[in-house]
Amino acid sequence: MTDLSETILHYHQRTKHQLNAYAKGPESLDWDDQPNPFRRFTGCETIPLPEPGADLACRFADLDIPEKMDSQPLTLESLGLLLELSFGLSAWKQFGPDRWALRCNPSSGNLHPTEAYLLCADDQVLPPGVYHYVSHDHHLQRRSRFVPDDANTGLYIALSSIHWREAWKYGERAFRYCQHDIGHALAALSYAAACLGWSIELCGEVADAGIASWLGLERDQDFVAGERESPDLFCRLRIGKTASADVDAAALSRSAQSAEWYGKAERLSGRHFYRWPIIDEVAEHAQKPATVRQRRQFPAVRLPQPSHNELASRLIRQRRSAQHFNGKAEALPLADFQRMLSALLPSAKPPYTAWNWRPEVHLFFFVHRVEGLEPGLYLLPRDPQALPALQAALSADFSWREMPAPFSFYQLTAGNVRQAAKTLSCHQPIASDSAFSLGMLARFAENIETEAWRYRRLFWECGLIGQILYLEAEAAGVRGTGIGCFFDDAVHGVLGLKDNNWQSLYHFTVGEPLDDGRLQSLPAYAHLKG
Repeated sequence: MTDLSETILHYHQRTKHQLNAYAKGPESLDWDDQPNPFRRFTGCETIPLPEPGADLACRFADLDIPEKMDSQPLTLESLGLLLELSFGLSAWKQFGPDRWALRCNPSSGNLHPTEAYLLCADDQVLPPGVYHYVSHDHHLQRRSRFVPDDANTGLYIALSSIHWREAWKYGERAFRYCQHDIGHALAALSYAAACLGWSIELCGEVADAGIASWLGLERDQDFVAGERESPDLFCRLRIGKTASADVDAAALSRSAQSAEWYGKAERLSGRHFYRWPIIDEVAEHAQKPATVRQRRQFPAVRLPQPSHNELASRLIRQRRSAQHFNGKAEALPLADFQRMLSALLPSAKPPYTAWNWRPEVHLFFFVHRVEGLEPGLYLLPRDPQALPALQAALSADFSWREMPAPFSFYQLTAGNVRQAAKTLSCHQPIASDSAFSLGMLARFAENIETEAWRYRRLFWECGLIGQILYLEAEAAGVRGTGIGCFFDDAVHGVLGLKDNNWQSLYHFTVGEPLDDGRLQSLPAYAHLKG
């Protein structure tokens, strides 16, 4: 095991919640100094995007067969719609004097550490340069201009994380949540692109250092100490059926080196009362080097029709995280449940069209109220080849009763598991009052020991799964919520795990929501209309 891997494993163990103690976080929250959820740069040219809110004709089920989607032309309007449906505002909520924004991409604690950038090396819609998207104002800020290298063409979208935004509330465990959010954002981007008949190609071979250089994130003088951005993902935007192509990292670096840079990041917090050096340490040890180019083609699968087949753009904008569930609701129809499970298996549809690796995360379900399904603990292997390893790792007391379904789905044990689900998810009723909740079990130690940066990738995969569940829940007429707080080793104990070969990295829950009548809902972009 390398020093990098040991550091990652140490961080993961240290940031586990235990039944008798939570991971280290702030003793109190400085609400007057909550980080600004909207990053802006001063001294940059601003490029307004066309008015947000337009709907597209495609319905949610149309995204199941992306090759049949008509491709929209690349214009500033369609590009703005892509950014809005991926990272833009979906609504405002208000309670008394407090008002906060919701976005199309979810985030732990609604803190939004993820930032989105365009790198344009083609002057079809924008002059060549690097642009930062400001979701609040639905505009771009031009961070750089350059003359494109002949070998450097196309339009790229990159994601980064401001770890401080999460650490302000969640302390040392925040690095995990930032990685979840990157996975959510990648999936949101993939769905949004599919609505336009486009696709996202994840260029997972590039190094973090390259992304930082191309976006100007390594320019210390442009950022406040403690509020820097860490590079995460770099994607090529593919319009229509354009072919995949290698990323010319050298050409992108030449463009970055010759660029004129503009702007400095505004301060997000007035003070940083708590500091979490272990986050900086794990971020450094989990940096990704350049790797071999990988692309994966998943099989085409015919999914059942969703019961609420709305316009995809409307469904994306209506996505919310439920705060409470109706514990006495009718059972979730079995057809809706089976549609969700089918969507969680990798196939040739978004967001898996933007994923380059075999499944490393498998799902165990606490089923409470699903029509025709006995309550109990279940398992969905997302890759049949992983089944023998899962059977060897999990408790010998499990029955492994295979359920009738068009895919492999196993009952591990029957019985009422509501209290177990609630207790394991930090005593939260959202895990027990729902139709079902689940945990995401990752092949862990082997991945970390092979390449330390895969630690982040495992969380990205979990976030990607979470975004599928969010939208599939909406398409079933219910609602979902991600759960980042759970008692790690207690979960592993229930499953019978005895080492680090498998670890639960994220929980999720789906059911009939209970709305809080005290909250006002306000339009997403009314403030832009004066």
